[in-house]
Amino acid sequence: MHRYLVYVLALVLLPVSLALALAQHWPAWYWGVGLFGAMALLGTWDVLQRRSVLRRNYPVLAHFRYGFESIGPEIRQYFVQSDLEDVPFSRQQRQLIYQRARNAMDVVPFGTLRSTYAVDYEWINHSMAPTSIPHHDFRVVIGAGCARPYSASVFNISAMSFGSLSANAIRALNKGAKLGGFYHDTGEGSISPYHRENGGDLVWEIGSGYFGCRDEHGRFSEERFVENANHDQVKMIEIKLSQGAKPGHGGVLPAAKVSAEISVTRGVPMGVDCVSPSRHSAFSTPVELLQFVARLRELSGGKPTGFKLAIGHPWEWFGIAKAMHETGLLPDFIVVDGAEGGTGASPAEFIDHVGVPMNEALILVHNTLVGLNLRECIRIGAAGKVTSAFDIARTIALGADWCNAGRGFMFALGCIQSLSCHNDKCPTGIATQDPSRWRHLDPTDKAERVRNFHENTLRALRDLLGAAGLNDPSELGPEHILRRVSPIEIRSMAKLYPYLAPGELLDRVPDHAVFHAYWADARSDSFEPPPRIAALRGTKLH
Repeated sequence: MHRYLVYVLALVLLPVSLALALAQHWPAWYWGVGLFGAMALLGTWDVLQRRSVLRRNYPVLAHFRYGFESIGPEIRQYFVQSDLEDVPFSRQQRQLIYQRARNAMDVVPFGTLRSTYAVDYEWINHSMAPTSIPHHDFRVVIGAGCARPYSASVFNISAMSFGSLSANAIRALNKGAKLGGFYHDTGEGSISPYHRENGGDLVWEIGSGYFGCRDEHGRFSEERFVENANHDQVKMIEIKLSQGAKPGHGGVLPAAKVSAEISVTRGVPMGVDCVSPSRHSAFSTPVELLQFVARLRELSGGKPTGFKLAIGHPWEWFGIAKAMHETGLLPDFIVVDGAEGGTGASPAEFIDHVGVPMNEALILVHNTLVGLNLRECIRIGAAGKVTSAFDIARTIALGADWCNAGRGFMFALGCIQSLSCHNDKCPTGIATQDPSRWRHLDPTDKAERVRNFHENTLRALRDLLGAAGLNDPSELGPEHILRRVSPIEIRSMAKLYPYLAPGELLDRVPDHAVFHAYWADARSDSFEPPPRIAALRGTKLH
């Protein structure tokens, strides 16, 4: 009977409180009538409904369980989670971003919270002859051979679409990018009016839905592409092949969520599901991809053009690399998105178990280009939980030229990691289209915080470089980053990860497991698996 105790008490106390209230001896019992009446109605509904066994077995009580479950992330974040537990970001990481965004003191008292003898602890070695670097505006030229090359900051805002983020969040990010002199990637949702308001530099990301450059059938439209691409605010063109949080997975924005603004921005009709396919229709082979890159560069008037991808099957990336070598058609840049990347919503299996993490993906792309003597011609960006100056230094040391961050800049806007990005109930008005929530986000104030986070992070990067005796991020190499691999063993990244010599792939297949297994079989004219891989799949049919 204890399962029904609360329900039974409500049934008993309802007439008692009603009688007391009517007798006017206890007028305050009218509150009891309301409370016990509501509990009695709720419990009766629980007993009669048939969808939930839990509610039938525990009328009224079950709702307490649902309530505590709904605030589980907040309870863990504020009362249970340790300062260093990064699921997905630690309290220490978030606090550092909040402090830098507010221009507050970001120093740490007493000592590190990390165990310096724990496996996987990492650091950068300092120099006995530190340097003094006069500036912190570190930049990299992308598309040096283009008609309109772009000088990018080494730290920029990663792809986040309007629709995923609110209007005021987009306004704040773009204004912050304008104030700080760095770029803002549009995400595949195209260029909204809110991207244009403040004039910050844009990298226009074009996904498989071709939003902003599609015809009425969802195919790529050169005419509509030119309309957006030639806008002065657009500095580079990025073709999205895949993203780290859900590689190989398309998406659907339900018709009910296709507002008039999203309809205009994406070039899709209202009242119809907005479909982002899992693959592109403008090309189907590595060579065709590079031809598409070259065509977009031409149509944009010579702006740097490249692609973003999360690494999956190695032979597919090797096919693209071979196509570069054979045709001479090169992207100006490649952005490597690690599997640890974030998104507004992704199937659990994809976000947890699909795609190569950033370190290994970045090193594979860097190594391949080095081995083909193409690395000096192609810049590499990288994204995957980058929040601090050490993250930037480490990523560049592994092979990147610059870094992008999405969630780091969301924290700068005020994100509290409530894990509500997918249900339109973001408490800070960032990842929601509900105007009653996002209109309270002040884009002017938050733009300053975005700028502050960027600037203070690059100041910290300058200090790190100086302490290491370096003068520019481009001087960082894998030998500068150390990792503890056991309580008594230390390895540099140069020793942990094999690096190819320039031109090595032109002479032989390196003694490297991935190249050994897949390089020879990769094809520039197809993304299909090598015959021996296909044959392995066939063995399961017998």
